[in-house]
Amino acid sequence: MFQKIVLASNNAGKLREFTDLFAAQHLEIVPQSAFNIPECPEPHPTFVENALAKARHTSRHSGLPALADDSGICVNALGGAPGVLSARFAGEPKSDAANNAKVSAQLAQHTDLSCYYVCVLVLVRHENDPQPIIAEGIWHGQWQHQAAGEHGFGYDPHFYLPQHHCTAAQMSPEHKNAISHRAMALRELLAKIQAAFH
Repeated sequence: MFQKIVLASNNAGKLREFTDLFAAQHLEIVPQSAFNIPECPEPHPTFVENALAKARHTSRHSGLPALADDSGICVNALGGAPGVLSARFAGEPKSDAANNAKVSAQLAQHTDLSCYYVCVLVLVRHENDPQPIIAEGIWHGQWQHQAAGEHGFGYDPHFYLPQHHCTAAQMSPEHKNAISHRAMALRELLAKIQAAFH
C-alpha cells in the first residue's frame, strides 16, 4: 500500500477537497506543482479518457502513484454540455463567472433545468499500470439562474439541490465533502483500493 499520491491537478479547490477527504485514510496528497509537472492536454470526449491521460502523465513525470480527477457539470437540456469542457466552457482564460453566465444564457429558453455533476477518478500505481483503479460519482441537481453561496468553486453557486433547499455553494465544505460527486467517487475508489491491496 502506498502512502503518497500525486494529484494530477493544479486546481486549489480540488486539492483542498482531496486533502480533506484523504486525511482520514492517512494518505498524503501532493500537488503536481511540487514536481513542476506541466499541464496535460485533455483532448478526449469522455471524463474517463481525460482522467486516465492525466494520471499516466503525472505518474510518468513524478515516478509516483498518481490520482487524476476529471469532472464537470452536465446539463440535460444542453445535450450534456458543458461536460468535459466545463473548466473552459466560455473559452480562455478560464473563468467560473463567464462559464456560469454562458450556461445561464443557454438555458434561458429552457424549462428543463436538471443537471448533474460527474466526477471520474483514476488512480495509477505507475505510468504503465495495466489495471488502473477507476471510480465514478454522479450528483444530481437543478440549475439555478441566480447565484447563491460563498463556498465551493466552479458551478457550485448555481447547482441547486432541492432536497437540501440550497446550492452546493451554500453548504459548508464539510457537508459538501460528505455528499458530493467527488465524495461518492472517492468512497468507491477507496473501497477498490482496499480490495486491491488485501
